[in-house]
Amino acid sequence: MNIVNLDASTLGVDADFSELKNFGSYVSYPLTSYEETYERVKDADIILTNKVVLDKSLLSKLPNLKLIVVTATGTNIVDVEYAKQRNIPVRNAAGYSTLSVAQHTLTFALNLFSQMPYYDGYVKQGGWAKSACFTHLAQGRRDIDGCSWGIIGLGAIGQRVAMLATSFGARVSYTSTSGKNTAQAYPHLALDELLTQSDIISIHAPLNSATKGLINAQKLSLLKKDCVLINVGRGGIVDEDALACRLKSGAQFYYACDVLESEPMRSDHPFLDSSIQDRLLLSPHIAYAYQNSLETLVQMSIDNVKEFLKV
Repeated sequence: MNIVNLDASTLGVDADFSELKNFGSYVSYPLTSYEETYERVKDADIILTNKVVLDKSLLSKLPNLKLIVVTATGTNIVDVEYAKQRNIPVRNAAGYSTLSVAQHTLTFALNLFSQMPYYDGYVKQGGWAKSACFTHLAQGRRDIDGCSWGIIGLGAIGQRVAMLATSFGARVSYTSTSGKNTAQAYPHLALDELLTQSDIISIHAPLNSATKGLINAQKLSLLKKDCVLINVGRGGIVDEDALACRLKSGAQFYYACDVLESEPMRSDHPFLDSSIQDRLLLSPHIAYAYQNSLETLVQMSIDNVKEFLKV
């Protein structure tokens, strides 16, 4: 059995797939470009991929392929319909990152409501050491207790965030991007109403035809003063150019995101504009990758292989 892992480094340097060596020849690559893929998998029986695209053009040239394991939740990088026609199962790892993405969401909210990046910089740049006063109450600090927290997409992650937000005293409401998920324990609001009323808004929706460009210039204009908008869903849900443009024009809201429409970040991205840095909190697509979540993801991926092989 020839097993090929195309982009193991997307799961971190400590990701241990060595158990797969027990089931045949196992070859692991840190990263693989689309152009390199065929040569690396032409004899593969099993392919593991996180972000390397396996489209019909490629899959049609792999007669030995028996299983595709996506080391993530989303399977959009694979032509699932064609794989089904070929009787090639596509297995993923659903739900592994719920807790870490929820924690990352709270980290964004707490940092921006506390203005922690500002105060950390003030101290480290020597401001406190020069102060005549024992404290420095400059940037506003707000309580989550009593604030309105709107959730876009109340799936497993959204529900976990709702629970955490409620424990801080926030009043939670949500909107369903599909229009179908409305039987929940929290008030359901239309999107415009949620955007207008919320102090914190977190996005946990998938990227699809209904959510592509969902938060555009018109929707951004509805945000309350000093609202915190958090995107840990998918980058394409938010119009990044429109958002940067509004911040540059003086709009008073904050944006925290872990995802961009195109990753890695391009060197001329509008979020790198120095004039809007105090309104942005950015991380490089790491919300899924906390220690426990990564260990769970690796084990789920290995188990998908074992289940297929019935070992």
